[in-house]
Amino acid sequence: MNTMELHALLGDPERAGAYFVDARDREALVEAGRALRFSVHALDLRTCTDTDAVLREIAEALAFPDWFGGNLDALADCLNDLSWLAAPGYLLVLEHIGPWREQAADEVEAVIEILQDAAVRWAEDDVPFWAMLPLPSHELAAAEGADEA
Repeated sequence: MNTMELHALLGDPERAGAYFVDARDREALVEAGRALRFSVHALDLRTCTDTDAVLREIAEALAFPDWFGGNLDALADCLNDLSWLAAPGYLLVLEHIGPWREQAADEVEAVIEILQDAAVRWAEDDVPFWAMLPLPSHELAAAEGADEA
């Protein structure tokens, strides 16, 4: 995908959502998000082995307000608001999720669903909200297969 196509894709709120992507595409995605003046946040989750740690990382990266409750409901509430982080679009890159996926696969799916729901909600306001989960190519095929099951 060339730069123009990537910009068109990321700029389309109707196509936005939470996706597993090839880790080799990470830099191009981040560069395109920045070129579009999105609020871009790359989160390194390699030390996170539980959902509480992931929630703390997301809260810190997105500067969640003090009222953030540190649970999945509060994550959904904050992602659906983001009034303190106004931008023409949002791109979250959740990197190195392997340890977390190994320890809490069901919770990973719950967070991905919250991210997807946030994308749908933001699309109502014509704002793209993307959550990319880069994986090595050999893990990407397995993750995509699990999504189809």
